[in-house]
Amino acid sequence: MEAKPKRRIVTENGDTGEDLVLATLIGNGDDVGPLVRHAFEMGRPEPLVHQLKNVARKKEAEIEDLCKTHYEEFIVAVDELRGVLVDAEELKSDLASDNFRLQEVGSALLVKLEELLESYAIKKNVTEAIKMSKICVQALELCVKCNSYISEGQFYHALKTMDLIERSYLKLIPLKVLKLVIERRIPVIKTHIEKKVCSQFNEWLVHIRSSSKNIGQTAIGLTASARQREEEMLERQRRAEEQNTGGLGELAYTLDVEDSEQDSVLKFDLTPLYRAYHIHTILGVPERFRDYYYENRLLQLQSDLQISYTQPFVESYQTFLAQVAGYFIVEDRVIRTAGDFLLADQVETMWETAISKIVAILENQFARMDSPTHLLLVKDYVTLLGTTLRQYGYEVGPVLDALDKSRDKYHELLLEECRKQIVTAITEDTYQQMVIKKEADYENNVLSFNLQTSDIMPAFTYIAPFSSMVPDVCRIIRSYIKGSVDYLSYGVNTNFFSVLRKYLDKILIDVLNEVILETISNNSIGVSQAMQIAANISFLEKASDYFLRHAAQLCGIPSRSVERPQASLAAKVVLKTSRDAAYLALLNVVNTKLDEFMKLTENVNWTTEEMPQGPHEYINEVVIYLETVMSTAQQILPMDALYKVGVGAIEHISNSLVSTFLSDSIKRFNANAVSAINHDLRVIENFADERYHSSGLNEIYKEGSFRSYLVEARQLINLLSSSQPENFMNPVIRERNYNTLDYKKVATICEKFKDSADGIFGSLANRNTKLTAKKKSMDMLKKRLKEFN
Repeated sequence: MEAKPKRRIVTENGDTGEDLVLATLIGNGDDVGPLVRHAFEMGRPEPLVHQLKNVARKKEAEIEDLCKTHYEEFIVAVDELRGVLVDAEELKSDLASDNFRLQEVGSALLVKLEELLESYAIKKNVTEAIKMSKICVQALELCVKCNSYISEGQFYHALKTMDLIERSYLKLIPLKVLKLVIERRIPVIKTHIEKKVCSQFNEWLVHIRSSSKNIGQTAIGLTASARQREEEMLERQRRAEEQNTGGLGELAYTLDVEDSEQDSVLKFDLTPLYRAYHIHTILGVPERFRDYYYENRLLQLQSDLQISYTQPFVESYQTFLAQVAGYFIVEDRVIRTAGDFLLADQVETMWETAISKIVAILENQFARMDSPTHLLLVKDYVTLLGTTLRQYGYEVGPVLDALDKSRDKYHELLLEECRKQIVTAITEDTYQQMVIKKEADYENNVLSFNLQTSDIMPAFTYIAPFSSMVPDVCRIIRSYIKGSVDYLSYGVNTNFFSVLRKYLDKILIDVLNEVILETISNNSIGVSQAMQIAANISFLEKASDYFLRHAAQLCGIPSRSVERPQASLAAKVVLKTSRDAAYLALLNVVNTKLDEFMKLTENVNWTTEEMPQGPHEYINEVVIYLETVMSTAQQILPMDALYKVGVGAIEHISNSLVSTFLSDSIKRFNANAVSAINHDLRVIENFADERYHSSGLNEIYKEGSFRSYLVEARQLINLLSSSQPENFMNPVIRERNYNTLDYKKVATICEKFKDSADGIFGSLANRNTKLTAKKKSMDMLKKRLKEFN
């Protein structure tokens, strides 16, 4: 292959520099547009056209030179090109025939393709329409379902359905009209649901308030039943302990069922509350509903805490307290089951409001009450309320404190009521020994209060040493103890035995003892009454130990802890003092009666001229009276009291004899009068010895017989009857025979011992030296006594 000749640049004569520049630009393929634009802008396109023609001529010359150079190659290429043209014509002919056939075949297919494309377009539109229709239908179906839920009251499902419409369908609904309608109706429906739910909730509020009383009564009733079972169990345990048998197993298993039992019995429906709160939560306004609930329940509470003053509190307290109990039981169930719906602080605020109002009402009503029974009824129900609500975690201390503050008021009322009963029992007493005909009566009136004098069952008919007043008063005191225990139990202090003991002493000392002392101080009291009162006091003193044991038993205190002597009641000592006062009253009555019988200044002739042949008549009445008194006393009074009565009466007779000799009404007496008094004294001495031994007192009081209390009168009569009365001044003889006589008394009495000239001593003075010697001895005694004094 021949080498290509180098390009030659032919430059003709006359070429300018501008032609060269233009030729270079064209040769390099640069854009000559700016030159053309510039030429026309300058208004000189002719030079440029001339230059372009020059360049064109030059290019033609170059092409001609090039063709000349490659002539042979060009010929070959033209030949080859002619062959290609022939082939191209053939191919073109084939393509034309094929294209014709293809056109014939493809025209039908093209028609079908167009139809198919049209069908596809229709299908796409239909599919889109169906899809849009389905969305609308589904949205409308959900709307219908929502309406159905609303009409059926299934607001939760309605709200969930609306939420589904909002989240999944509202943006996809293609129809703007439908979409706009749904968007507008959703808030309206939510508002409607909220109002409807609030309406149902308000109905529930009314219902739960009306049910609170029944809820509270049921809960308090369960507490009362549990308390009764506990008391019965403790009583059985106490008896078992007294019999040295264990009862702890029963204690361990009885009280564990109460909480679950109470929850199972106290059934009330909180579903409307849960539903309303849940729906408000879905609506996004739970706080508003919580506030609404709290405000309305607080208003209900304030209304429940108002009491009617037109109706006595004792008739309405159960309803009032049961309503409050039911209210807070409901609140406890709400706070335990409704999650964070109700705050503990809110319930605490409501409880503080209620507790302050209840305390104020109780204090006010207790201050107005004048019946211990009414006060006790209210107190019992309040303690049941406290026990019930304490199980639900409420602090009931202020209520129990209010009850404790009214403790003295209750006992004052109870004490006054018992005082009236005791006064009635004592004033209506016949002061006759109680006749018991049946064993049941013996158990009720004697054994029940530990008044028996023997552990052996007596034969019936049985005559008790006390009157009917004793068991009557014991029953009153026992009921007082029961009433006191009923009030003190389940209060602030669980160990209230010391308080009960104080109140027990109070009724025995301030009431029973005072009434007895008033009866004793009554001037119209007789011997039998005084004796029976003294006997009754002895048995009441004995019953005080029973009262203390009974109080301990009711308080759950072991009886052995109060059976020690140092544990006895202070009232026992006071009753013993009153018993002594009754003995003194009895002795005063007996002595007064003895003075009426004796009347020595009237019944004795102190200057008689006749020697007495026996005792005076009055002394027989005295002995008969003493016999009656001592016999009755022996049946009624204990031995120490019998001894005191006998000693007091005998000593009074002795003192009366001596006092009569000292009396100013007795100006003088003679030996015959002394002899007569001596006969009387011997009768009394014989009676004293006989009663002292027959009553068995000689085995108890061996060194203090009844006769020993007549010693002053006996020594005085012996002195006045002595042949040598001046021996009284002999210290040895006086200590042996006249140690009880007082010098002054003897001097006064001896001054009255005078015989007249015609008296017994005077008439026999010349015939009987002994009598003369006795007179001289008496005169000597009188003289020496004057000198001694």
